[in-house]
Amino acid sequence: MNRSTLFGRVVLSLLLGLIALPASSARAADQWLVFQGKEGPGKGKHIVFVTGDEEYRSEEGLPMLAKILAKHHGFKCTVLFSIDAKTGEINPNETHNIPGIEALKTADLMVILTRFRDLPDDQMKYVDEYIKAGKPIIGLRTATHAFNIPKGKTYEKYNWNNGADDYKDGFGRQILGETWVSHHGNHGSQSTRGVIPDAVKDNPILKGATDIWGPTDVYGIRNLPENATPLVMGQVLTGMKPDDGPLAGAKNDPMMPVVWIRTYKGADGHEGRVLATTMGASTDLQSEGLRRLIVNGCYWAVGLEDKIPAKNNVDIVGPYEPRKFGFNGGAKGVMPESLKAGAEDIVVPSESK
Repeated sequence: MNRSTLFGRVVLSLLLGLIALPASSARAADQWLVFQGKEGPGKGKHIVFVTGDEEYRSEEGLPMLAKILAKHHGFKCTVLFSIDAKTGEINPNETHNIPGIEALKTADLMVILTRFRDLPDDQMKYVDEYIKAGKPIIGLRTATHAFNIPKGKTYEKYNWNNGADDYKDGFGRQILGETWVSHHGNHGSQSTRGVIPDAVKDNPILKGATDIWGPTDVYGIRNLPENATPLVMGQVLTGMKPDDGPLAGAKNDPMMPVVWIRTYKGADGHEGRVLATTMGASTDLQSEGLRRLIVNGCYWAVGLEDKIPAKNNVDIVGPYEPRKFGFNGGAKGVMPESLKAGAEDIVVPSESK
């Protein structure tokens, strides 16, 4: 065999090998999105959005928020997804894989909407390090039960119903202020109206955050920590339309908190700011008032509350047609790259986090 023939065969074998690689190996960096912020108060700050739930379409809602925060407010935003390792597609039912989570090493803020994830130690360690550093966190909807980590694993303490007294009820209770308790409103038939108490109406997070409504139901809350301040109460409505009236009776007397703020202590005693809300499904985020509250919350979480204007820009960037919440309702065959639509001018090349 002459040298040129041998060289040709080697090249062909290499090419065939690359073609045969699964998407996760061939183009691992395409499994997340990065939006580089333009000018704005958030310039120089990095927000990492962690998605992964089977029911409330975080894979739709959080990329939309990221594009708003990057394009209108200057934040660098990284969006992570639950990924099928064989195909590279977004799979909300994949509870064991959120690639790119090492982006938390450079994050100034983590925004998380996951549900019952059991991540491997080599991924979960970045969440653990972030929390130990006492950095800011915003938790949406099912983040109260973000993790379902079995006993005996390294990070079992973050499990949503952890029984150990020194970290009771895991990430939800210890960091956000509450774990999963119950559906307080009837799921799928009683929507939520956000009511702002007079005592907190001047909080900067609430600037311009009027007319908050979402089709998801109010969650039950047992006892928030003493250092938690409710910002929005959840009025249970009789139906699934924003103009439906409040439900009569005990469910609205008193109302449950649906947005609150607090701080938690990292390993060195540093206090990280926390905003938690039991709203946040992709359909909830069609509410301009809720989007504005969350955007304002991002400013507050990283110490930019003095930069919050009377009415922050929360115009949606690109197409946004969220699917109704529900199990197994996510779009099939979706690659992260397709969710950059409308923000191509701020997309960072896939090689970078």
